[in-house]
Amino acid sequence: MKPVELSIAITGAGGAGVISVGELLLQAWAREGGRGLLRKAFGPQIRGGESAALLKLTESERYTPASAYQVLLAFDWNNYDRFGDEIRLAPGCTVICEEQGDVPESVLAAQPKLVRLPMKSMAEQAHAEGRVNMFAVGLIGQLLGLDAGTLGGLARQKLAGKPAAYQAAAEACITAGCEQAIPAELAVPALGTAGCWYISGNQAAGLGALEAGVRFVAAYPITPASDVLEWMAGGLEQLGGNLVQAEDELAAINMTIGAAFGGVPAFTATSGPGLALMTESIGLAVASETPVTILNVMRGGPSTGIPTKSEQSDLNIALYGLHGDAPHLVLAPLDIADCVYTSAWAVYLAQQLQTAAIVLSDQFIGQSTAVITEPVRCAPLAPVSAPDDNDYLRYRLTENGISTLATPGDADRRFTADGLEHNEAGTPSARDDDHQQQLAKRERKLTDYEYGDAWARIEGEGDLALVCFGSASAAVGEAADLLAERGVGSRVISLRLLAPLPVDKLQAAIAGCSRVCVVEQNHGAQLYHYLRGQMDFAMPVQRYSRAGPVPLSGAAIAQYIEEVTAA
Repeated sequence: MKPVELSIAITGAGGAGVISVGELLLQAWAREGGRGLLRKAFGPQIRGGESAALLKLTESERYTPASAYQVLLAFDWNNYDRFGDEIRLAPGCTVICEEQGDVPESVLAAQPKLVRLPMKSMAEQAHAEGRVNMFAVGLIGQLLGLDAGTLGGLARQKLAGKPAAYQAAAEACITAGCEQAIPAELAVPALGTAGCWYISGNQAAGLGALEAGVRFVAAYPITPASDVLEWMAGGLEQLGGNLVQAEDELAAINMTIGAAFGGVPAFTATSGPGLALMTESIGLAVASETPVTILNVMRGGPSTGIPTKSEQSDLNIALYGLHGDAPHLVLAPLDIADCVYTSAWAVYLAQQLQTAAIVLSDQFIGQSTAVITEPVRCAPLAPVSAPDDNDYLRYRLTENGISTLATPGDADRRFTADGLEHNEAGTPSARDDDHQQQLAKRERKLTDYEYGDAWARIEGEGDLALVCFGSASAAVGEAADLLAERGVGSRVISLRLLAPLPVDKLQAAIAGCSRVCVVEQNHGAQLYHYLRGQMDFAMPVQRYSRAGPVPLSGAAIAQYIEEVTAA
């Protein structure tokens, strides 16, 4: 039986409260035991411009963007066409809009059921401080069968810091919206079970870092990573940690390294332009073997690019952006729930292996909010043995490459952290043998480590291997389902650990397949070229790489597979 699904788009000008509508509806839906995704779409302007809350209510937690929207509520039509690539309307959809204003031809082409309401005046009639966005909450809420009291209570919580009149106005407008009759047959029963979480990918990444022991965060605000830091600030204070807003990304990464020098698990978050600025200092963390974790919430590039849209185009800089031979960790969460696990795993690995870990999230999973089952946690890693005797050498050449790490203040050990090449004692050295040995040591501790089964998520069986990383996982899983319906079996290999690449495990995962397709959301097929450079394939390897800003489509991926198969 095909899963039940309802997709709703709410659009308007930036600052009109569109996102608040989506958040309140999804929160209320979650309280009914439902599952769903709220994707937030913005224009690149600092203020104003366009805004859209894109809701997908479904019984599945494999969250992909809706292929077509069955309900559209438009506060106005001024900027609607800017979402032309992202909001595809289903034929015969329901469109709710103001009485005045010309409906765009692109909307009329879907032959919608038009519901024209004087929403602004109705909100003002409900309360002198009435807001049309709260009226819209009630309007859509009654279509979903949501209780007006629940919606009003959630609105009061959201407006807790506002005057009482604002809260009363919100409740009055929601009630008025709930009383409007909308001729629609789209309402679906709440699906799922109790005990769900309402969380964004950025919040989930911050939670994973805190649970793994991070107690210092330094960062500079940047879209779409800023709300990681906003969310972590309160949690850090409760745990006795500290968050510092630095003057720029250079200061942020150096403060993070400084805290790690002091023995405190440290973390920073940024996006592509910030990561570019941080790369020199990340090299210092690698050379000095100082554990730091950097969350990079990718966005469209290059340069300022499209800061409010998603793209997986920072893979190359994460893998290769450090100068010199600087082996480090690169990981990627596979979905919103997995941000908790992968973020924590990155922190644990950075601490264990005494190096830098870059975590590649992106705008799609970072700023989207979902209703999920309680996420799987990453258990603390068992400590790896390192020599611990009176002859303390900070950079001792051990078999596994991991040396004893002192903490500043240890009575019998000298704390050393040097970015210059050095010998085992940490004394700066330009000798050839010291350089060769330390390079090999820093590489060996990463490549010889046993990462277990967490390196990837593998689903399905078939003659075709679909390889992806990060947020592409959901779209690829959807494509695999579509292909299965057409008699094409496939196994989806979603890479969580990108560097060092577990080549032997990936070879084993694709064994028996006659073809491989690498899927990613960037223009240059960065993952495809990386894999081809790291390993030999015994079968043909194809690639599906499409840049943002429009999210990857499972249907488009499946169509591509069928086309190349038929060719």
